[in-house]
Amino acid sequence: MQSPADRQDRHEYPAHWEADVVLRDGGTARIRPITIDDADRLVSFYEQVSDESKYYRFFAPYPRLSAKDVHRFTHHDFVDRVGLAATIGGEFIATVRYDRISANGMPASSPADEAEVAFLVQDAHQGRGVASALLEHIAAVARERGIRRFAAEVLPANNKMIKVFTDAGYTQKRSFEDGVVRLEFDLEPTDRSLAVQRAREQRAEAHSVRRLLAPGSVAVVGVGRAPGGVGRSVLGNIRDAGHPGRLYAVNKAFPEDLAEVDGVPARRSVRDIDGPVDLAVVAVPADQVPAVVAECGEHGVQGLVVLSAGYAESGPEGRERQRALIRLARAYGMRIIGPNAFGVINTAPGVRLNASLAPEMPRPGRIGMFAQSGAIGIALLSRLHRRGGGVTGVTGVSTFVSAGNRADVSGNDVLQYWYDDPDTDVALMYLESIGNPRKFTRLARRTAAAKPLVVVQGTGTAPQGHTVRATRLPHDTVSALLRQAGVIRVDTITELVDAGLLLARQPLPAGPRVAILGNSESLGVLTYDRCLAEGLRPARPVDLTTAATGQDFRRAVGQALADDTNDAVVVTVIPAIGEGAPGDAELAEALRAAAAAVPGKPVLVVHVELGGLAEALSAAASTAPRAADRKAEAPDPADRPPAALPATPPDGTHLIPAYPAAERAIRALAEAVRYGQWRREAVDPGRVPEYDDIDEKGAARLIDALLQRGQGLTIGQEETCELLAAYGIQVRRALPAPSPDEAAEAARTLGYPVALKATAPHLRHRADLGGVRLDLADEEQLRRAYAELTELFGKPEELRPVVQGMAPRGVDTVVRAVIDPAAGAVLSFGLAGAASQLLGDMAHRLVPVTDREATSLVRSIRTAPLLFGWRGSTPVDTPALEELLLRLSRLVDDHPEVVAVTLEPVVVAPHGASVLGATVRLAPPPARDDLGPRTMPAY
Repeated sequence: MQSPADRQDRHEYPAHWEADVVLRDGGTARIRPITIDDADRLVSFYEQVSDESKYYRFFAPYPRLSAKDVHRFTHHDFVDRVGLAATIGGEFIATVRYDRISANGMPASSPADEAEVAFLVQDAHQGRGVASALLEHIAAVARERGIRRFAAEVLPANNKMIKVFTDAGYTQKRSFEDGVVRLEFDLEPTDRSLAVQRAREQRAEAHSVRRLLAPGSVAVVGVGRAPGGVGRSVLGNIRDAGHPGRLYAVNKAFPEDLAEVDGVPARRSVRDIDGPVDLAVVAVPADQVPAVVAECGEHGVQGLVVLSAGYAESGPEGRERQRALIRLARAYGMRIIGPNAFGVINTAPGVRLNASLAPEMPRPGRIGMFAQSGAIGIALLSRLHRRGGGVTGVTGVSTFVSAGNRADVSGNDVLQYWYDDPDTDVALMYLESIGNPRKFTRLARRTAAAKPLVVVQGTGTAPQGHTVRATRLPHDTVSALLRQAGVIRVDTITELVDAGLLLARQPLPAGPRVAILGNSESLGVLTYDRCLAEGLRPARPVDLTTAATGQDFRRAVGQALADDTNDAVVVTVIPAIGEGAPGDAELAEALRAAAAAVPGKPVLVVHVELGGLAEALSAAASTAPRAADRKAEAPDPADRPPAALPATPPDGTHLIPAYPAAERAIRALAEAVRYGQWRREAVDPGRVPEYDDIDEKGAARLIDALLQRGQGLTIGQEETCELLAAYGIQVRRALPAPSPDEAAEAARTLGYPVALKATAPHLRHRADLGGVRLDLADEEQLRRAYAELTELFGKPEELRPVVQGMAPRGVDTVVRAVIDPAAGAVLSFGLAGAASQLLGDMAHRLVPVTDREATSLVRSIRTAPLLFGWRGSTPVDTPALEELLLRLSRLVDDHPEVVAVTLEPVVVAPHGASVLGATVRLAPPPARDDLGPRTMPAY
């Protein structure tokens, strides 16, 4: 007969506890439950632990595990006794275990809510953050099993383990007794524990990308014996870029006596390379990739760039091949860019890595670039490298990543790297899909607070090769949420480059006030009109006339910059003909000198190029394009990249961008203005207010009781009113009126005047169809309206009429909240009717909403003037509306079971706001991966 300890589990094997994690040094490990099949792995693991670490674990010399120990440490019930292991290559590198205990420290079962926890990490892997990752995961497991508190006993000399516990951010208590430090800490996540977890996540993921972008040694696997081909091309690109590290050409088909290929050491296998390999670039057919990955893993390669195609982009079979690839790489602790990638570039002087299919190394600069598509990556590099624009050589690229199917390394990982990369001032991203919108908006908000992030976002349909979680939010809603997070959203690659150039080299404008000056009145007026269209506040253009000299430009620009009523200066230029007209070089120098004399405000140039002005603007920089780089054919001016000239001497870093079209310059400036305003507001984002009349516990009890009826349901009107009332949201009472007599009785109960409404789905809120009758002053009017409704639309059982007391007159609005599985909780607001339904005029914010965000939400819709006295109308009570938004935000944030709420209409009157209709849907809350332990996307 088996004892309870002999049973493997009281629950099925918890496969959902398995996870891949990124460690502190950028490597990866797999965390999984320990089972009875792990006895040999456990013994082998223990044999590789030092005697000192064993002593710290067991408080006594413990050279080997007994059979009883092995049995105990591998037999778990996954409830009261749980063990997790961190593995690399299938072998244990660390373990953690908890045992549920009673108040007196004895083994116990539920409802006991305390457990004793202990760790053991192989010495070779200490310092990699393994214990911290295991603590996050074992704590999440414990919370799932009803354990609320951990206790740990640690020897005072075991400083590393004490630090693991104390640095975790949990609320804890420490005591010292009998020579042992006893730590007790609650497992409920705190603001500090989440902050610690996310800081560790950032460091780990940034380091994992840094290992891929700054390797000390590189092997290109799949180098052809004959010139040409992907592998041979990439090898040449790395060599020609001047990468200072060791470089190897690998192909299993090389003759055994082949020593070099194109001057690079040749090997038949990665295993044949003497010394470490940090990065392997894989360019072999898809069916050969697994063998290459295994070789790399066994050799200790840190990361892979997989250029090979034939994966998820090719269909279901390729998708399975892609999953197997990621699982294999992670088993060896490696991260992957790709598959189907274009490659990576790092222009840092000490790296000089061009592990991509780009034939030329971009010039060094301060712009980081990320693209999922290889074709888009080529287009981006081409725009930044094209002759005539001046972007090349005057700004340039810091790092470039084209992630292909981004099965592993994604835009989120690259954002983590750019966040504290000293070589990147501006981040440009072309995202065809967003795999984890909730995490992306969190990372984007933090990054945008430090440096500009400009994004072109796909239309919402993910390419076939991309495995992303579906979002139910419309594309425009996701765009609005990105803007809320500080992302500069643009629509085209041209706009991406235009904005990037301005933000990389010019200060942010302090406001929307723009000075316009130049030697063309018509070009100045065109620029003025574009400023108005973009919501800027331009001054009347100053026409210097075509006779203006370089000194005239310098003087006018200097005066405009010194004027406190200007936040930015736009210079419009056309080539001048005649004696005394400034040459291109003279004009460029004049503008540079003026900008350098009065720094602190952005300067842009709009030019009509009929000569060499753009060339002169860029030639002032020491890294300008060489004459040999010129193309024979000139690009279309509308598609030409902007030029630039130094705003400080040529050895400085500030550059004045010049654009061939006014609309491009002003669009870039407008984005900079909006971003600057966001940066200023982000310093004080506001607060989530507390309301004394909110009954959070009462709402929770009601929700729990209602969910007993089913997994997902739209609750009745009475329950809806009760739930909303718990958060101070009062829904104006409506009584059913299945007959004229009952309608009259309802009106007497509510008091006249009343409204009679049909609530059938096709007539609900459709006053335009005649389904709503307002201001019924007495019973006679009510009965007459009732008769008209039934005559027009059918029987009462089809109409579902209700009687409701009249609300004060005002503006009809609609408020919604929805829990999206990918993006999280979103609060939306707009005017009811055609404005929101036909024109899509809705504004959106992520929950929880702060008081400042509620204020901006109300003012973000295009029809907002109707709330503030448009055309002499009476302004309505927007503070009452903002309070309603904040209360609803609190409701869905406090209770994730509330997955959808619609308040429609909400009539905002000069005094107060009345909710006339409400629907609430409940369901078990979706998983919150941002609150759980750190994990990589599952495969």
